Amino acid sequence: MTDASINTQVQDGEAQFGDFVALLKPRVMSLVVFTAAVGLIAAPVPVHPFVAFCAILFIALGGGASGALNMWYDADIDAVMKRTSKRPIPTGRVTPGDALALGLGLSGASVLMLGLAANWLAAGLLAFTIFFYAVIYTMWLKRWTPQNIVIGGAAGAFPPMIGWAVATGGISVESVLMFALTFMWTPPHFWALALFMNSDYEKAGVPMLTVTHGRTSTRRHVFVYTLLLAPVALGIGFTSIGGPLYLAVATVLNLLFIKGAWDILRRDEATAEADKYRVEKRFFALSLLYLFLHFGAILAEAVLRSWGLGGW
Repeated sequence: MTDASINTQVQDGEAQFGDFVALLKPRVMSLVVFTAAVGLIAAPVPVHPFVAFCAILFIALGGGASGALNMWYDADIDAVMKRTSKRPIPTGRVTPGDALALGLGLSGASVLMLGLAANWLAAGLLAFTIFFYAVIYTMWLKRWTPQNIVIGGAAGAFPPMIGWAVATGGISVESVLMFALTFMWTPPHFWALALFMNSDYEKAGVPMLTVTHGRTSTRRHVFVYTLLLAPVALGIGFTSIGGPLYLAVATVLNLLFIKGAWDILRRDEATAEADKYRVEKRFFALSLLYLFLHFGAILAEAVLRSWGLGGW
């Protein structure tokens, strides 16, 4: 779809407020907000509630800016893929120029305001996150290498580090481990999705691992990365942000995750196609719960510690 055809469609009706909200990828933004808030609350330095609210708001806007820039650049891909064809630019509800302006404007505003509200380390991390997602991942990795998700996962892993930096003004082992948890979780999460959405990536010409190396190789990668993820997740339990509750939750979740990855590894394509990728879809759903519950357990430990109950 060309810019001209998109602009022609937009002339049929003006963009609504909800269309611009959709550009910010609200579902992704909710994960950014949650993990950043957990990083901020789990930090050992208390933050004034108003400063914390402003910081999370600006981090959310920075995440939304990344989404808008991603949709602006990927409009051609989004128009081809069934999963993304209803987004505002492919459907003509928003012009590419408006999406770019929104993304750039929110990028600058969110970084500046976070620096003023909290500190410039947090603002610098937010700026790098936006750059990494919009430029390194969207413009380069996504269309160039099957390792796009592996390397690009760093963009979604920074929010808890940013939240931690808001509170402490620094980086620590704990914040790096929270980054690593999301970073290592991203490949099996997205590769599971690619296993049952592979035709979308093929049509769009995106070199996802399922396209370049096939589903059998992807199944092996899902299993290996799940095994590598487990020690990172469990390791957090022995740091200052972990504790018995977190370790119990992480143990159960990682056993379930490894079992799910093993089930995926053992399947052949004929079986998967016959049941419409039921096991792969179930693993993908579990992956969403996996990350939420790990960070939820970190948050619970922080609350318990504030009551003198959490931690070791």
